[in-house]
Amino acid sequence: MPSRSRPVRVPARTGSTAVGAPAGPDAPAGARRSAGPVMRPKNGLDRYFQITARRSTVGREVRGGLTTFFTMAYIVVLNPIILSGADINGNTLGFTSVAAVTALVAGVLTLAMGVVGRYPLALATGLGINAIVAVYAATQLTWPEVMGLIVLEGLLIAVLVLTGFRRAVFEAIPAQLKIAIAVGIGFFLTIIGLADAGIIRPGNPLISFGVNGALAGWPMLTFVVGLLLTSVLVVRKVRGALLIGIVATTVFAIVVEAIADIGPRTGADGAVANTHGWALQVPSWPGQVLDLPDLSLIGQFSLFGGFDRIGLLAAVLIVFSIMIADFFDTVGTVTAVGAEGDLLDENRNLPRSQPVLLVDSLAAAAGGAASVSSNTTYIESAAGVGDGARTGLASVVTGLLFLVATFFTPLVQVVPSEAAAPVLVIVGAMMISQIRDLEWGDMSLVIPAFLTIALMPFTYSITNGIGAGVVSYVLLRVATGRGRDVHPLMWLVAGVFVVYFALDPIQQLL
Repeated sequence: MPSRSRPVRVPARTGSTAVGAPAGPDAPAGARRSAGPVMRPKNGLDRYFQITARRSTVGREVRGGLTTFFTMAYIVVLNPIILSGADINGNTLGFTSVAAVTALVAGVLTLAMGVVGRYPLALATGLGINAIVAVYAATQLTWPEVMGLIVLEGLLIAVLVLTGFRRAVFEAIPAQLKIAIAVGIGFFLTIIGLADAGIIRPGNPLISFGVNGALAGWPMLTFVVGLLLTSVLVVRKVRGALLIGIVATTVFAIVVEAIADIGPRTGADGAVANTHGWALQVPSWPGQVLDLPDLSLIGQFSLFGGFDRIGLLAAVLIVFSIMIADFFDTVGTVTAVGAEGDLLDENRNLPRSQPVLLVDSLAAAAGGAASVSSNTTYIESAAGVGDGARTGLASVVTGLLFLVATFFTPLVQVVPSEAAAPVLVIVGAMMISQIRDLEWGDMSLVIPAFLTIALMPFTYSITNGIGAGVVSYVLLRVATGRGRDVHPLMWLVAGVFVVYFALDPIQQLL
């Protein structure tokens, strides 16, 4: 994420890179800064994933992979809740089918990211994109037609990767904005965690604290217990602190539910029926643990059906809006996770990023082809990195767990969001520490950074934050007579974001 007007100090992180690790051009920043005797790979697995070179161990990678899985396993339940009931060729999407295919696709793609991309990044259905998709499916297109547009969007981004354009944009964003993106995502993760736990809720005028301004109910107490426990484990530098926090809080939640019989927050119709209930999964042991997956959804898409129904221009605008959201969500996620793991180079770019971007692009197409919506790189990957993961081996572990979850979808529902949410808040705290590296003496840099940081959590969108930062950066550099500092690609990206933000009035004019 590119263009830079001045060099930026990249802070070293304890335990993130190997002392004396190979210092080639693809080595992370921390590896090139280190000195001492070269630590040779212990075996082929170590050599392939660069475990020693990134100052990690197999144990840390396994632990990090487990943490990432438990932090984002909610998608196996939440995605069916969002998509169930949509019409597909005269039939409605079933909960169990969507859950199984969601887990399967996430598992395969996360494995691919681990083996091909070799970074600790996990993928699953993108909830931000689902919000866009749900609107179109409810108003203009059938579900197979929307999925066809998702496939096309993913293939188009893959072409941009293969031509080098996506990486060029990645590297053209100035260092100030890269830091702001990482910090903004830290706040974004925090607000996701607080919302998942019910600590903040929609209210009047904007959001409210808990239930009527109070932390009422056992689920919120569960979150608080988990947050305090995990905080203590982290500051005490206990190995596997985040994973231990999730497991211990889940056990606490199961005991609470067994005693108090709290039940879910929402009823069968999706409306809030119990303000003191569990937000998503009810933490009770399922009556059935193993279930054969229903994979009938795979392949239920119409590649060009959307063009026939609403016309070429309208379909192109839908593809464009989804593509921009997908494109820049990944840019933000990769930058933030890489920064947290000290995997970025001195220019805050991810070394050897092309395979990562290619897998992510094909993930969008794969999600559409499987009828569970676009898959993308998850910011929850930062939880695994915060617990020690530094290589693709962690993603292999996460991917295998998702594949197992395909057969054990009832068991995945045991972990409530209130048990995973504390980890998101803690990781958010870890990530915002990078705010110290921002340039505070130049308001033409401060304002774009601030808009990037503020709009991510407040609009619940990584893309909106990046867009506001890019457009304001270009404008203010020009306004202060420093337009020559702007990378040529930044002009293009700023123009694209102007169109993206103006899509609604453009569609009304057309």
